Amino acid sequence: MDVFQAVADPVRRRLVEALAHGERSAGELADRAQEQFGVQQSGTSKHLKVLRDSGLVTSRVDGARRVYRLQPERLAEIASWADRQARFWNDKLDALERELEEER
Repeated sequence: MDVFQAVADPVRRRLVEALAHGERSAGELADRAQEQFGVQQSGTSKHLKVLRDSGLVTSRVDGARRVYRLQPERLAEIASWADRQARFWNDKLDALERELEEER
C-alpha cells in the first residue's frame, strides 16, 4: 500500500498525528482510537499494520509492549505532491488574476 492510501483513512491519520509527538505503545494508540472513533483493539491493530506496510511507522518490542514510531521521511512524499499541486494552482490563479486586471 502506498503512503496516500495509508493516510486516506481518518483513524490512520489520527494515529500518525499521535505518533508525530513521539513513540506510543500499541495500547496507548488503541485507547486513543477507541476514545475518538470507537475502534476496538483488533481494528487498531489492522490500522497499524497498514501503516507499517506503507513504511509510515516502524515498531519494536519493549518487554510485553509493542512500541510504534513515525517515519516522517515517508510523509515527504505527500508534502512533495501537495507542493507541486499548490505551485500549479497558484500559477493558474496568478494568470487569471492578471487577465482580470487587464480587462479592467
